[in-house]
Amino acid sequence: MLPAPALHPATQHSSSPFPDSTLPQYPRSPPVSSMRAACFINSATLLACPASRQLNAVCLLRGQLVYLDSESLALESEGDVVIGGVFPLHYVTPEQQHNFSSKPPLTPCSGFDYRAFRWMMTMVFTVEEINRNSRLLPGVKLGYRIMDSCDHVYTSLQAIFSLERIDMSTQPEVVPSCLAGSPVPAVIGLASSSPTRAIAHTLGSFSIPLVSYFATCTCLSDKHMYPSFLRTVPSDIFQVRGIVQLVTFLGWFWVGTVGTMDDYSHYGIQAFSNQFRQQGGCVAFHATIPKSPTVAEIQEMADRLQSSPAKVVVAFATEGQLLDLFFELALRNVTGIQWVASEAWVTARLLTSPHFHHLLEGTLGFAFPGVWLPGLEEFLLNVRPSLEPGMEFVSMFWEELFGCRLEFGEIRFKENEAERPVCTGSEDLRFTHTSYTDVSPVRISYNVYKAVYAIAHALHTLMNCDSAGFKRLCEKHKTFTSRQLLDHLKTVNFTNQFDEKVYFDSSGEPVPLYDIISWQKDSKGEIRFIKVGSYDGSALLGQQLQMDLKTIIWTKGQLEVPVSQCSDPCPPGSRQARRLRQPSCCFDCLPCADGEISNHTGSNECRKCPEYYWSDNDKVKCIAGVEEFLSFSDTMGIILVGLTLLGVVLTTFITTVFHHFRSTPIVKANNSEISFLLLLSLKLCFLCSLVFIGQPSVWKCWLCQAAFGISFVLCLSCLLVKTIVVLLAFWTNVPGSRALKQFGPSQQRTLILCTTAPQVCLCACWLLLAPPFPFRNPTYQPSTGKIIVECKDPWPPGFYLVLGYIGLLAFLCLLLAFLGRKLPDTFNEAKLITFSMLIFCAVWISFIPAYVSSPGKFTVAVEIFAILASSFGLLLCIFVPKCFIILLQPERNIKRGMTGKYPR
Repeated sequence: MLPAPALHPATQHSSSPFPDSTLPQYPRSPPVSSMRAACFINSATLLACPASRQLNAVCLLRGQLVYLDSESLALESEGDVVIGGVFPLHYVTPEQQHNFSSKPPLTPCSGFDYRAFRWMMTMVFTVEEINRNSRLLPGVKLGYRIMDSCDHVYTSLQAIFSLERIDMSTQPEVVPSCLAGSPVPAVIGLASSSPTRAIAHTLGSFSIPLVSYFATCTCLSDKHMYPSFLRTVPSDIFQVRGIVQLVTFLGWFWVGTVGTMDDYSHYGIQAFSNQFRQQGGCVAFHATIPKSPTVAEIQEMADRLQSSPAKVVVAFATEGQLLDLFFELALRNVTGIQWVASEAWVTARLLTSPHFHHLLEGTLGFAFPGVWLPGLEEFLLNVRPSLEPGMEFVSMFWEELFGCRLEFGEIRFKENEAERPVCTGSEDLRFTHTSYTDVSPVRISYNVYKAVYAIAHALHTLMNCDSAGFKRLCEKHKTFTSRQLLDHLKTVNFTNQFDEKVYFDSSGEPVPLYDIISWQKDSKGEIRFIKVGSYDGSALLGQQLQMDLKTIIWTKGQLEVPVSQCSDPCPPGSRQARRLRQPSCCFDCLPCADGEISNHTGSNECRKCPEYYWSDNDKVKCIAGVEEFLSFSDTMGIILVGLTLLGVVLTTFITTVFHHFRSTPIVKANNSEISFLLLLSLKLCFLCSLVFIGQPSVWKCWLCQAAFGISFVLCLSCLLVKTIVVLLAFWTNVPGSRALKQFGPSQQRTLILCTTAPQVCLCACWLLLAPPFPFRNPTYQPSTGKIIVECKDPWPPGFYLVLGYIGLLAFLCLLLAFLGRKLPDTFNEAKLITFSMLIFCAVWISFIPAYVSSPGKFTVAVEIFAILASSFGLLLCIFVPKCFIILLQPERNIKRGMTGKYPR
C-alpha cells in the first residue's frame, strides 16, 4: 500500500514545515469553498496585500487576474520541510474562455499521462527513502506538496500559486503575501519548457529554487531572467549538438523537422537548423503543430511529410503533442520515415502501441541515462486508491488504467461514468503494461530522484547536520530563507549510490550525458528501448558520440542505414554544383577539370594537383608528370641525328675533295679560302643541331641558340662575299678595272668579320643579360600527361633578333644572287646561290609558324629540321655541282672550261 502520504484538497493545508520561530503562523479559519490572496508581482517586486481577513482577494500577476482556487488538487504529506512538486499528469488543456466579468469556470484537463504519474510517485518514493536514511537530514522529516500542471502555462501558474500559498486561517493578524515567506522553500518541476519559463520567472523574483527534471530549453540557461532555476537535465544545446553529430555521422544531410509552438520546440528546432546548416545539412521542411490542431491542419502536415523526399525527420515535441499527427500517419499506413526523437518522447510508452509499430519502429533518439532504482517498482505496484478525501489523482489513474469507475471515490470531471464497469480498487497492477509500471530502467524518474536528493543535500548543509554534536541531529529550528537554500543548492556536490557525481555548473545545469536509444521489436512483437550508443557533451570533440551501428534496427526493420538526400552524393572525380534557387543539398555533379581531383564522395570542390603533377583519367588522384624531351633514343631523335651525321660526313667529304683538288681552276675560282670557310660553317650548322637533342641543361641552353645563330651568320656572310665577288667579276666591262682588285681577299675577310660580329655581340648580350635556362613546361600536361623539359627564353625577342639578322643576310644574298642570275652559263655560281637562298628562305619562312604551333618536343624538332634542311640546301646547291665536275667531268675542270671556251 501507499506509505504515509495522503491526498488532500488544497484547502486542507498541512502544518508549516518550519518551526514557529521561522515563519508567522496564521490562525485557521473555518473551511470555505474558495479563498484568494492578493498581491502584485512585477519582476522582482512584491507588494503585500492590505491587512485584511477577507477571504475574497485577487492576485494581480503582471496586470493579469490569477484566481487561486482552493479546490485545486494536491498530493500532500506533512513534514518539517515541505518540498513542492509540479507534474504534468494531464497533457490536454481546454481553451480558457474569459469574459472578465465573472470567475473563470474550473475546466478539467484530459489525457492522463501514466509516465508523468510515475514521475510524481517517484518524488514521493524518494522523499520517503530520504526520511528513512539516518545519515541524510537526521532528525528532519521531509514533506511534499505536489500538484498537476496540465502541461500548460495557465494551469501551471494556477498550480504554483496554490502550491506556495500561505493558509491565512492560521494567523489572521499577520499580513499575508502571495509568495514571500512561502511554506514551500523549493519546488521540483516542471516538464515542459514554456510553463517552466513562466514559473521560473515568477519564483526567481523571490529566490525560491525551482529544480526541473525535464525542461531542457536553452533559454532557461539565462541566469539574469531565471536566477533561481536549476535542473538535473542537460540543456538542449548539448542535445542539439548530439543530434547534429548523429545525423551527419549517419550521412543524413536532407532532413525534415517537426515541432510545436512552445519554447522547447522553438529553441530546439532553431538551434538544430542553424548547427545542421553549418555542417552542410539542409532542412527540407518544417512542420509546426498548433496548440489545438484541427483535423485539416493535421492532414496538411501529414501530406507534407508523406510527399517530401526527405526520409529522416527530427521531432522536438512531447508524445502528447505528436499523438494526433502520428494517428493520422498511422491511419494512412505511412512507412519508411526514419524518426529522430528528442528526449521528450524517445522513451514514451504511449507511442509504442501496436497501432504505431509500422510508423515508429526503428526510431532513434537521445535519452537521459537510465538506472534501476531499488525498491521503486515495488513501491509503484503497491499504490492503491483510498477512501480518504482527496484521492483524486490515484482514482483518476486507476480508472484510466483499468477503464472502470470507482464507487467509493468522488471522481470529478468524468463523463459517461455510468457506462464504465465498476472496479474495486484491489486490481493488481502487476498484470498491467504501461509506462507507469515500466521501470527498466527509469530516466526522467531518475532526474526527479536526483532533484529531490540535491535539495536534501542542500538542506543538510544549511541546517548544519554535519556539525550538530554527538546526537548527529540537524538544527531543525534554525531560521533560513529560500535565498539561503538557493545558495546552498547551487554549490551542492555529492556522489549518489549509482556512482554519479551530482552538481550544478554556473548555469545551474548537470553534466550533459545521454543514451542513444533505438526502438526495436522483441520476440513478442513489442517495442523495446535499446541502448545503442552514448553521447558525452563534456568529452573532447570527436570522442563525444559513440555508436554501435551493428545493433541498430532501422525503420521498416531494415539492417542498413536509410538514405535521405535530395541528390545522390557525387562520386570521386566530380564535384557538387548547387542548383539555382535550391538548397545546398540539391546539386548536380560535374566532372573535375583536367589537373584537378576529388578523391572522396560528395566533394564540394575539386582540388588542384601540385605543380608538375596531373590528374589521372578518373580524376581521383594526382600522378607525377612524365618528363619528355627530344632524346637521342627517340625515333625522331635517331632520324635527326642520322641526318646530322650524314650532313657532317657529306661536308667532310666535299671538304676533302676540294682540298685534294685545291689547285684546279674550279676550286681556285672565287677565292678557295672562302669556300673552305663556307664548308666549315656548314659543318658547324650541322653539328649545332646535335646540341638541341637530349635533356636540356644550363650549358646546352646557353650553347644551342648561340651556336645556331653564329654558325648560320658565318655561313651567310661567306655566301654574301662569294656573291659580291661573282658580281664584281662579271659586271666589270672595262678591261683593267680596279673594282675586283679593291675587293681582294683581305677585304673579303673583313666583310665576313663585320657581318658576323653583330650576331656575336647580340648573342653575347642575350646570354649575359637574359640567358635561357632549363624549364619543366606543364602546358601540354592536360592533353598528353607529360611535362616538356625545354630551354625557356626569359627574353623571347632575343631569339627573334638572332633569327631576324639571319634573315636579313639571307635576303641580301638572295637579292644580289638574283641580280647575277643571267651571267654566262658556263659557270654561273650566282644562279646556284640564288637557288640555294630560295630554299633557305622558304625553309625559314615556313619554320616560324611551324615553330610557334608545334607542341612540346616537336618545337625543338622543327628547329632542328629547319637547320638541317637549310644546311643541306646550301651544301647541295652550291658544292655538289662543283664536286660533280671535279669527280665526274674532270675535262671541264680547266681554265677553258671556266671561261666558256670548252665545247659542251
